[in-house]
Amino acid sequence: MTQLAFIFPGQGSQQVGMGAELAENYPVADAVFEEADAILGRGLRKLCFEGPEADLKQTENTQLAILTCSIAALRVLKEHGIIPNAVAGHSLGEYSALVASGVLDFSDALRLVHARASFMAEAGETQQGTMAAILGMETEQLQKLCETADGIVNIANYNCPGQLVISGEVDAVNHVVSLAKAEIGARRCRPLPVSGAFHSALMAPAQQKFKSVLDAVPLHSPQTDIAMNVTGEFGMDADIIRQLLFQQITHPVHWEKTLRTINNSGITQFVEVGPGKVLSGLVKRTLPESSAMNVEDLKTLSLVTDEYGSSG
Repeated sequence: MTQLAFIFPGQGSQQVGMGAELAENYPVADAVFEEADAILGRGLRKLCFEGPEADLKQTENTQLAILTCSIAALRVLKEHGIIPNAVAGHSLGEYSALVASGVLDFSDALRLVHARASFMAEAGETQQGTMAAILGMETEQLQKLCETADGIVNIANYNCPGQLVISGEVDAVNHVVSLAKAEIGARRCRPLPVSGAFHSALMAPAQQKFKSVLDAVPLHSPQTDIAMNVTGEFGMDADIIRQLLFQQITHPVHWEKTLRTINNSGITQFVEVGPGKVLSGLVKRTLPESSAMNVEDLKTLSLVTDEYGSSG
């Protein structure tokens, strides 16, 4: 039997129209949007399907929208009998993975992500920061550049070989970018359109506010192996997972290590569940001998069900 991992996208994969085809054609997906709107008391369905894009890009909306679209796609895959042997999610996507592994109920995931997004957006307004992608540089080389900056800046995402993201205070990030451009060429660095310095110490206020919300939500033991962002390793029990979710807000996302951990368990087939194909690309760059597909609409669903589905 094929060993399969589901991976779930994070902020940045949003697009107007996401989830619409699945909701229109699968009642199980439509029910996810109904549940989200009822719990949140807002028109998340309309925002996902119709926009406007400017509202969808706001952190408080983006994170809830991607979570809901990802769980809708997950429910459709389950209806087709496609079940993962392991799961993981990139940053925000970790909450979708927690639902997929049985650690979190979808309703509780919505409440946590709503609080997380609000606190992160608030921290972004009060603690001015930014992020930048640095391509083609070795980790140790970039780490040394970060250490030369006068201010807060750190590697926030270890996405794949040669693709790193830094996060921190604006001047400190710009300092590292200018040094990186001098060493590896200007085309290899680009600022990211974000509302804050995610996965850096500037998110500490959000982290502290989030703790009381997180502590009040029940977490269950994972029913499916889940590899966690902070460690890049499988989370073994609910208490450890709770601690890692708290840390995740200010700690880097070890995505390359996460993929290698899953691969080392014997899994070479990955399906990205939710909008976009960002993570599928990272799989191909990190694990070139593995395969990656994505599910976000009817066309991509058909390709995955042809490959992995049952008659359901």
